[in-house]
Amino acid sequence: MYRLVASDMDETFLDSNHAIPEANIRALKRMKELGVLFVPSSGRWYSSIMHNFAAVDASLLEGGYVLSYNGGFINRVGDPCPLTTCGLSRDCAEQLYQKGLELGLSMHINVADGHVFVPDADDDERAYLTSISGVTHISSADHPDLSFLDGRDIVKILFVNRDFDALQKLGGDLEPLAQRLGVEITFSSKRYLEFMPAGVNKGAGLKRLAEMLGIPMSEVIAVGDSANDLSMIQAAGLGVGVANVTDDVRPHCDGALETTGMDGAFEELVERYLEA
Repeated sequence: MYRLVASDMDETFLDSNHAIPEANIRALKRMKELGVLFVPSSGRWYSSIMHNFAAVDASLLEGGYVLSYNGGFINRVGDPCPLTTCGLSRDCAEQLYQKGLELGLSMHINVADGHVFVPDADDDERAYLTSISGVTHISSADHPDLSFLDGRDIVKILFVNRDFDALQKLGGDLEPLAQRLGVEITFSSKRYLEFMPAGVNKGAGLKRLAEMLGIPMSEVIAVGDSANDLSMIQAAGLGVGVANVTDDVRPHCDGALETTGMDGAFEELVERYLEA
């Protein structure tokens, strides 16, 4: 019997407009009836995740939890004050920012108070971020360093490149830098290379939450589509990929759905793994 379903958001639980498909709302209702706890798990920040549920019946998430910043933050639903936190040192963040500028890449600089600053985004990236709350676009010419964020804790930094093959190669090239700075590299949305504090990932966050709730990992399902979901897919008793799961993650899944995340895969998840 499964008691908890942890799900990635973008490209897994949300459609291409960062909205919840109707099929997934029906699945949330059925999970509530079955007594299964649904836990959103995202690389984004708590307020941005909750914004996705603004039009959903609040009772469907009542008493639940949210894993944000790749599991580094755990929040009770309805409480913006996190139970757990993580972050990069200012020196580490500055070195990563300067490397991004050197490479000529747009970046995301995520801060702990629930905002992301995005220097030099092109039109496609701006369009992709339109429906995500808490985004501020800036110019690196106006901000050659991170001094504009003095007094604010930086959680993670992302490099942006829609050429996913090139991005994965870049990740390999930057591994020595990551090790020296004490950060780990992962990927998401087939466009982001993410730098997180070492040891912080969705799997570790999910294990910590399950321990807090007294739920064994054998009774946990984790659902995702990308490399930053891999740790929780491997940690859960059942790791599931949506139909659009990336090729590097698919072999590690216990099962893959036939429905893509953008088309509302969670009714299929409920039918295959929870109703039975």
